[in-house]
Amino acid sequence: MSSSTPTLDHTSAPVLEALAEYHAAGRLGFSPPGHKQARGADPRVREILGDAVFRSDVLASGGLDDRRTSNRILDRAEELMADAVHAAHTFFTTCGSSLSVKAAMLAVASPHETLLIGRDAHKSVVSGLILAGIRPVWVEPRWDAGRHLAHPPSAEEFERAFAAHPDARGALVTSPTPYGACADLKALAEVCHRRGRPLIVDEAWGAHLPFHPALPSWAMDAGADICVTSIHKMGSGLEQGSVFHLSGDLIDPALLKSRADLLGTTSPSVLVYAGLDGWRRQMALHGRELLGRTLDLAAEVRAAIEEIPGLHVHDRADFCGPGRADDFDPLPVVIDVSGLGTTGYAVADWLRAHRRVDAHLSDHRRINTQLTHADDEATAAALLTALKDAARHFTSTPPAERERPPAVAVPPPAELRLPQDRLPRDAYFGPVEDVPVQEAVGRIAAEMITPYPPGIPAALPGERLNEPVLHYLRTGVAAGMNLPDATDPQLRTVRVLARDTESDDA
Repeated sequence: MSSSTPTLDHTSAPVLEALAEYHAAGRLGFSPPGHKQARGADPRVREILGDAVFRSDVLASGGLDDRRTSNRILDRAEELMADAVHAAHTFFTTCGSSLSVKAAMLAVASPHETLLIGRDAHKSVVSGLILAGIRPVWVEPRWDAGRHLAHPPSAEEFERAFAAHPDARGALVTSPTPYGACADLKALAEVCHRRGRPLIVDEAWGAHLPFHPALPSWAMDAGADICVTSIHKMGSGLEQGSVFHLSGDLIDPALLKSRADLLGTTSPSVLVYAGLDGWRRQMALHGRELLGRTLDLAAEVRAAIEEIPGLHVHDRADFCGPGRADDFDPLPVVIDVSGLGTTGYAVADWLRAHRRVDAHLSDHRRINTQLTHADDEATAAALLTALKDAARHFTSTPPAERERPPAVAVPPPAELRLPQDRLPRDAYFGPVEDVPVQEAVGRIAAEMITPYPPGIPAALPGERLNEPVLHYLRTGVAAGMNLPDATDPQLRTVRVLARDTESDDA
């Protein structure tokens, strides 16, 4: 637990400084990790990873700090992070935001209690519902039916949900989405706080937001109570590096820490802690300058992509306005490739196979080529060259001779939403059976079926499946969609609640 202090020295990085002292002292450990500063690691592994990784892979307590953690190394690093982003308390985790968001949910709602949640939530939120037995009330995203894209729910939708479910313990919204669409977090926080209820923001894609005024509003500044952020997504942290921030007095920080301890590892990675600590120092000292350059670069790249025949970069005019998102982050450079006569899956695969360029996410008509402060003129030029080559490849064959990609049958918004007939936990842990996909229509799903990335489930445990959603998923798989959490990723079969339990009361 940590608290904001206005006079903290952001040139300091407690974890990194402690690591430097550890190396300088030449400590000899008779404790985990068993590789003993790389000495026991396989030479073939050392050749690829280098010894620096192993030398900094030390115990957090009884290694980096003493047995009683009397130097408060992690506490001091968390205090600095909280101060940098205007939070009251910050907690580090080495288990990714998938753990952080579960801890946040458990701090707000207990088993059998109700939580209002935007239906465009990440699969980690659904996992939290399954583990905790929380009852979700789904709040509808704002669907762009023409572009087949979901934006965060509006404050008005949450207002209506609270009116219908006054017992709800709080609300959870995802903002920004992986596509860069943002909610009006200040208005959402006001909706919650009028009822004395907390707002959780899954801001996994927003680590950079506090550090430049031209970016969308940051959850803590907007009045959110808990904010979950993945430092490895848009920041400089290592994979699995996540923080969750707390503000206000609606949630006891000791309770939030306890919920995190319930889920987290007792063997945290000091390497990941060091990445979190160093990124905070980098942003606190240089964030505005670095992100200013990134925003300028993104504007140039976006304009250049717009000039490539067949490509369109989604911009504020596409995403924001009545019935759409409230704000827009330009750094996830989301490109509509439908003008090439193909899918985002096909373009992403071609870029990886032929130009060694990896896009972040792809769907039936888009790819996301996110830019961060790590990008520069050289990486931007490489991206633009690869995109031009891809456009030429997919348009070089005359239309009459071109092999048409498998069509993805995206249903209208009303058919995408499935009725929640059981609690996610009850369906997931109930008696189940695997049935052919043709026989799954009308059955209650007992698994998540999630196009990944971005990881927003199309079907959840407890939802009653319909033909349009199953047809969408089957045509998506044929076109290149990845369904990693389905029991059968090819969706020839679907795991459903056993038929003799489907007639039971929810």
